[in-house]
Amino acid sequence: MYTEDWDEPEILQQQPQESSQTRTFGGRGRGRGFKPIESANPGMRDKSTEKNNDDNSYWVEDVTSNDSFKPSRKTDNFKSNRRGQTNGTGFSKDHSQEGEKPKRQVYVPQEISNDENELFSNGISSGINFNKYDDTEVKVSGENIPNKISKFDEAGLSSLVMTNIKKSSYKKPTPIQKHAIPIIMSGRDLMACAQTGSGKTAAFLIPIVNSLLEEESLPNEDDGVATPQVLVVTPTRELAIQIYIEAKKFTFGSALMTEICYGGTAVRHQMNKVQSGCNLLIGTPGRLSDFLKRKVFTLSEIRYFVFDEADRMLDMSFLTQVEEFLNHPTVNKNNDPRILMFSATFPEEVQRLATKYLRDYLFLAVGVVGGACTDVEQRFYPISKFDKRTKLIELLGERGSGKTLVFVEKKRTADIIAAYLSEKDYPATSMHGDREQVLREEALKDFKSGRMDILVATAVAARGLDIKNVSHVINFDLPRSVDEYVHRIGRTGRVGNRGLATSFFDAEADSALAPELVRILAQAQQEVPDFLQQYCRNGSWTGSASKFGGRDIRVI
Repeated sequence: MYTEDWDEPEILQQQPQESSQTRTFGGRGRGRGFKPIESANPGMRDKSTEKNNDDNSYWVEDVTSNDSFKPSRKTDNFKSNRRGQTNGTGFSKDHSQEGEKPKRQVYVPQEISNDENELFSNGISSGINFNKYDDTEVKVSGENIPNKISKFDEAGLSSLVMTNIKKSSYKKPTPIQKHAIPIIMSGRDLMACAQTGSGKTAAFLIPIVNSLLEEESLPNEDDGVATPQVLVVTPTRELAIQIYIEAKKFTFGSALMTEICYGGTAVRHQMNKVQSGCNLLIGTPGRLSDFLKRKVFTLSEIRYFVFDEADRMLDMSFLTQVEEFLNHPTVNKNNDPRILMFSATFPEEVQRLATKYLRDYLFLAVGVVGGACTDVEQRFYPISKFDKRTKLIELLGERGSGKTLVFVEKKRTADIIAAYLSEKDYPATSMHGDREQVLREEALKDFKSGRMDILVATAVAARGLDIKNVSHVINFDLPRSVDEYVHRIGRTGRVGNRGLATSFFDAEADSALAPELVRILAQAQQEVPDFLQQYCRNGSWTGSASKFGGRDIRVI
């Protein structure tokens, strides 16, 4: 199960976590020490609404809270403040009125700027190896396959979409875009898999936005209920935000409205924004399901269902919500909504499940599905768990400019390693599923902006995130599956840029993964270390790309 970023059905969100999530980290020599973030402790404020200093996000009282809410009894190392003792949740206990329940504070995220320069400045530019994409093998199966395009202007896109493509600094389509754009524009269901960093988001947003612009008028709400034409569902909050920003780029200058909803944020705030109307609605399964039940939006006008990271959307974690959306009674079958599924992997069991919903679909596989990008140099060091910290400092000292993303397996380890690096004068921040949403977004913002050059994260950051100038990914802990490994190292070497991925191999914990790591290295035409080979001599890995969905299960 994909449990790192479970998006809870809300109105009652999970109770606030322990104070470890209210930390930020910075090197002593740079004036940013290991300390609590005041903005993460809303109980220390009197005001019901208070802006943060550096953006337009803020805290509000949760007017939707239920009487069943009770503060956590957990304690931690928070010190008392002058107004009362903290209870270990970041909220103050006010003893002035015994028995009165504390007012719950919730986070209203920063609004995404509509400024043209700011909106279009965050994309990753194509790298030195971008033209190698033309040699990538592409397989399309199904009946009546549309012709691929070689240039964006061959797709018959509107002038507004073409303008926004140019503003996004897209020079020519990637292999998945060459095929997916005409397939979607022809009105077909699609199951598409391609390596990480291959341009999957633009591959579905460009044709969808273009099709909406072709209709003269589209309703976006009906008597206070949103009526989106597009529903994009993704497993993590950070990926939802990223897709939302990309959607705003491609709809820029049009009348189309895009909204987002995801967990960990103020329910009422997002509810009001969605109810004001939207044509594209992007979100995580839990919050979308909750809003659909509350009739915040309806699916009566839906034209497209998009499931990003669809292999995760169709596992047992989110299958219930996927079926709820597709089978919802408000779906107007006369609109013949298309179903689009995108992922880096499509295992056979997931494909079989997907065929329950897809009709006359095309299967698109780009490159070595389940394999690593050849633009990422992969290095492995045999090391015991006791020596990992020393080696990490050594590697960071050797690297020059650029951002470093460090992956660990446990949430607690992320905070510990970030604090350790900060004490060694390597400013770092952490990101994982137990951190409050405000701190997750703040950590990612600091990393993207360059305020922090090092982000220590769990699997929550492994899928789909596009971050500029990530030159080095370090697997402090290797994951349990090779699929997760591929997603992790895919945070670097994106869109033809070169990257480096370094992994610490602890034989006691990682030997079972060795055969599949050997396969990944061989497929990427990289040298396989002898110490990895020794774990394969008694029966090397004999699987094939089909394990990861490299072939259409309909084709024998």
